[in-house]
Amino acid sequence: MLNIGDKEKPLYLISEEPMADDRALVLAANEAFYRSFEKKDLEAMDAVWSKGMGCLCIHPGRDALKGWADIREAWARIFAHTSYLEIDTDILTVEVSGDLAYVVLVENVLQISQGRRLEARSMATNGFERMAGRWYMTHHHGSPVVN
Repeated sequence: MLNIGDKEKPLYLISEEPMADDRALVLAANEAFYRSFEKKDLEAMDAVWSKGMGCLCIHPGRDALKGWADIREAWARIFAHTSYLEIDTDILTVEVSGDLAYVVLVENVLQISQGRRLEARSMATNGFERMAGRWYMTHHHGSPVVN
């Protein structure tokens, strides 16, 4: 968090800073996504995602969801049917080119849903676009890791 005046703002929202490092800002946006996921916080998830129709989300083993309305609805269902989530990530690479960026990582997820404990590993690619000086998620694709 960065204090600006009376308010604290997440670092990924502050890219007008003269010393702002795009890679760090993208990683902060990525972290905000996973914290909203882990806390099952739809409002925080809403702040991370772009609202464009070109947004794409592919959950492991599921069809592609296009546009924020469908993506948001899917997150709401996941959150409603999950009593506990714990997510650890292992970042493999971060690439930034102009106003586009992506993060490739391994997700280690512990989920308790309907009394069942589920542990899963997924390879994920998260895409971001800088719009009006802020990094927004435009793409999330998770694929299960099969041992």
